[in-house]
Amino acid sequence: MEYTYEYFKKSADYVRQIVPYTPEVAIVLGSCLGPFADTIEDPIVIDYKDIPNFLVSTVASHAGKLIFGTVAGRKVVCMSGRFHSYEGYDFEQLVIPVRLFKLLGVKATILTNAAGAVNASYRPGDIMVVSDHIKLNGHSPLRGKNVDEFGPRFFDVSRMYTPELRRLALDCAAGSDLTVHEGVYFFFPGPQFETPAEIRAARILGGDAVGMSTVTEALTAAHCGMPLLCLSVMTNMAAGVLDQPLTSEEVDETAKTISTRFSAYVTRIIDRIGEVEL
Repeated sequence: MEYTYEYFKKSADYVRQIVPYTPEVAIVLGSCLGPFADTIEDPIVIDYKDIPNFLVSTVASHAGKLIFGTVAGRKVVCMSGRFHSYEGYDFEQLVIPVRLFKLLGVKATILTNAAGAVNASYRPGDIMVVSDHIKLNGHSPLRGKNVDEFGPRFFDVSRMYTPELRRLALDCAAGSDLTVHEGVYFFFPGPQFETPAEIRAARILGGDAVGMSTVTEALTAAHCGMPLLCLSVMTNMAAGVLDQPLTSEEVDETAKTISTRFSAYVTRIIDRIGEVEL
């Protein structure tokens, strides 16, 4: 498959026929963080399967819907469910959502994910504002022929996680009952959880949290020059940190426990995002 500009434009053209406005902010919801979607006012819902050249989420906890509406007075588009390489998608396919956002006129994207805490000072329920990431597994999503309309063949990623948005997120946490850190996200491809040895390696290399998503979307945003914020919810301590096995049930339970407070936190950020010059 050759991913041309026209390939991505077909998705955007379909969405524009349904949604009568330009969303300002895009939000991608990670595992079990879907309740935020319920806070969107005047929602317009589009199933992924109905969008030409889009992908379909196969993870049970991901709704698989694109939701347009209003949050804190701003027009938003929300992905309730995301895509991962472990679902069988090629890394090159994982550019599709962010490129759709770009074509729709989105000014900034907020990524969220459920992650395992590598930093021993973190606790389940904490939130990490991602300052950088480490990706040593898999291809780049920008592999293959470059689509010049989105960005250059070779591009800088030193400000991939926009510093101004990170500062805003940390400021929005002040005075709340959330524990918010800033740290480095370490990508592993999954779907198996990481081994204790891999977690020790991640810690030595500077990782504070691990997960199976996010970096493909972040790299795509950097390629097309889109401001980006990423928030990781610590749903468990990573393998080997505690003397107990990891389970998806633990991840789900922690995410559900914090989902209401996390949704309120994201809403505060969207409310104040106009303070940042993008």
